[in-house]
Amino acid sequence: MTFDNIFKVIKVSKDRIGVIVGKKGSVKSEIESKCNIILDIDGDTGDVTIRLKNEASLTNSGIFKAYEIIMAISKGFSPERAYRLLSDDSLLQLVDLREYSGKSMNSLDRIKSRLIGQSGKFRKNLEDFSGADISIYGHFVGFIGTYDETSLALNAILMICKGSSHKSVYHMLEEHNRKKKLEKMDLWEKIK
Repeated sequence: MTFDNIFKVIKVSKDRIGVIVGKKGSVKSEIESKCNIILDIDGDTGDVTIRLKNEASLTNSGIFKAYEIIMAISKGFSPERAYRLLSDDSLLQLVDLREYSGKSMNSLDRIKSRLIGQSGKFRKNLEDFSGADISIYGHFVGFIGTYDETSLALNAILMICKGSSHKSVYHMLEEHNRKKKLEKMDLWEKIK
């Protein structure tokens, strides 16, 4: 087996290719360096090919980390937020909003505006409550964070997609945080 045939191809929308390349190739170089891989980017087709750099790459997860980072950037995350995926504790989760809006563009737009909130307030509050980074791009919502952070954010997003009020979602988030605080206090009591 040669290293030339170990690769992964991702189709990226052309408007996100520039973000993956970065100014003077800075983002591309950084991803290659951090993940120990080689990126081939075709600006005409939107194909991004991830290849192993050398034999040492076989033992690390660089190709998978690079895949997640590029996928995150292609779904609207900034490279800085996507680099959070380099941590083994972080994961990327995507939700296709068309599953909740159907084929109606009006319904999709309504769901997206509810998820963003007035002046981005709901999305920002959800990031603060959950600890996850959130991107709403095209017909996708993406989350980057730990399993617990993305699970909490996903529950909130699904509630909104299914028609729950913002008030109900905030109540669920506050209840979750209250339970976490009680668990921490309980842990401290057991340690004493």
